[in-house]
Parts: sequence; C-alpha cells; structure tokens
Amino acid sequence: MAKKKYGVVVSRYGVNTGVQVGSYVGVADNSGAKEVMIISVPQVKTRLRRLPSAGVGDLVVVTVKKGTPQMRRQVVYAVVVRQRRPFKRPDGTWISFEDNAVVIVNPDGTPRGSEVRGPIAREAAERWPRVAKIATMIV
Repeated sequence: MAKKKYGVVVSRYGVNTGVQVGSYVGVADNSGAKEVMIISVPQVKTRLRRLPSAGVGDLVVVTVKKGTPQMRRQVVYAVVVRQRRPFKRPDGTWISFEDNAVVIVNPDGTPRGSEVRGPIAREAAERWPRVAKIATMIV
C-alpha cells in the first residue's frame, strides 16, 4: 500500500501523512466510539525509532478510548477520512480539515456504522467506496 520515495514513506496517493502512531483522533461515524488512539499502520515500514504515519485514505489499527461500554478497549480497524495537515491534490489545490477523523471499519472494509458525520476527503472516498456510500458530504 505505502510506497517509498527517496527514503520517506509516502501514502498511496502522495498525500502528506497527517496522523501517526499515538495520535488521538475523533470518530466520524455512529459505531459507538467517540475517540480512538492509533496503535499501528499496517504495511508501513519506517526507519528505526521513527513512528509510522498515515494520511487520508489509509487503513490504521486503533484502540477505542472513549465511547459506549461495548466499544471501549476494543482493537479495531479504521480509515482516516480527515486530517488537519494540508495536503496537495494533483490539480494543485491544497486541502486541510478542521480536525483529524477516522471511520471504524471491519477487516474487509465495510463500515461498522450506518452514517458518517461531517465531510470526508475525496481520496478516502475513491479508495473506500463502501465508506463513501454512507458519507453525507465528500470534499
């Protein structure tokens, strides 16, 4: 999934990586989780002691820190749909969001919730069509 370019891990679409391992991010769906912590980014290998990072559209492994009692302390997969760090699109426009957010998904990519609150990036919608189907707004 991730490519190495000049020794730096680059996201699939060349998106700047905005969240890293240890980041607390909000959840944009109604799965029951409110806040999660990123604990791993699958298939991203980095230099020794450098934290793996992820960008918009990347799959991450998270642990639920705040939410319903059934969701708390679970280790689940999630897709990054918003990031604060600006990233450049191929047409030259720069995009950044107000917050960092993820959508909780199953290992096969189907979302656990039935709706996504707030906008999601077009890069995440193209890469995860099932997430895009339940989104209210794609930017």
